[in-house]
Amino acid sequence: MTRRVLIAGLGNMGVSHALAHHADPASDIVGLVNRSPRALPEALTTYPLFSDFKAALAETRPDIVVIATYSDSHADYACAAMRAGAHVFVEKPLATTVADATRVVDCAKETGRKLVVGYILRHHPSWRRLIEEARGLGGPYVFRLNLNQQSSGSTWETHKALMQTTSPIVDCGVHYVDVMCQITDARPLRVHGMGLRLSDEIPEGMYNYGQLQVIFEDGSVGWYEAGWGPMMSETASFVKDIVSPNGSVSITQGNKGASDDVDGHTKVGAILVHRPGQDETIELPDEPGHQALCDAEQAYLRRAIDEDIDLARHMQDALTSLRICLAADESIRTGQPIALEETP
Repeated sequence: MTRRVLIAGLGNMGVSHALAHHADPASDIVGLVNRSPRALPEALTTYPLFSDFKAALAETRPDIVVIATYSDSHADYACAAMRAGAHVFVEKPLATTVADATRVVDCAKETGRKLVVGYILRHHPSWRRLIEEARGLGGPYVFRLNLNQQSSGSTWETHKALMQTTSPIVDCGVHYVDVMCQITDARPLRVHGMGLRLSDEIPEGMYNYGQLQVIFEDGSVGWYEAGWGPMMSETASFVKDIVSPNGSVSITQGNKGASDDVDGHTKVGAILVHRPGQDETIELPDEPGHQALCDAEQAYLRRAIDEDIDLARHMQDALTSLRICLAADESIRTGQPIALEETP
């Protein structure tokens, strides 16, 4: 069955998702939406272009809408698409507030439409192996994760645009906090965040460096750090460690801070599994690249539709990771730790 697909947002992620559907004979791209003109790969130049999302939605009547716009538009676009009858893939973060994210999930449940959130690491075989190995050690866990990006030129311009609405600790953090939650399965209890504005080029009240600490109900503790900008250090910019009473699991090879290397941000290369007195290195030479991962995300959306996969846990996990990162953002702004209330 061929499905009509509308792509909203033509940055790096939106273009990659559009290319995934372009290559799929079961997809018929009926429109591309971007607020301003931009150069596109030749494969996408024949598709209709729109500058207004609502007009494109009404005119094209899609079966699937892919939303890769700036974060502050995610909730409204996703709800509009689902109420128009379309299934939705929305890039992370799901929204910029917990209330808006909950509204999107509630809309999916009400309309019966499929909602997939762009947690790309969930489709990466090496990251799935990392999670499997960590769970095999047993908890409680110490999570040590970061991704600092020494960005400059066009990448710094993109980061500054993102920081009009969303901090690095939220934009990037949801990926890695989601990894923590998949490993421990325990409820998050409390979050403490710290951050700093290191550039006059970003808005007042925003920060381009942040870190969070989260405590889980099983005693697990997590640390995540993210920074963007030309001032960031590339030393220890890519740390991925999970420690338990029985040993540890670590990524030993990965991106070294090259912020314009989208393949590197998900690269694992090799995993070191350490148990007292015994080390095992798991080589992972054939990792998928960025485009292959975006292909896998869109294939999962189509499979969720075709097989009527229950996405309740997927949506709840997206809410949980976002709640933790937004609590860290609140902690940074208020200077106080944030207790997380239990959710149904």
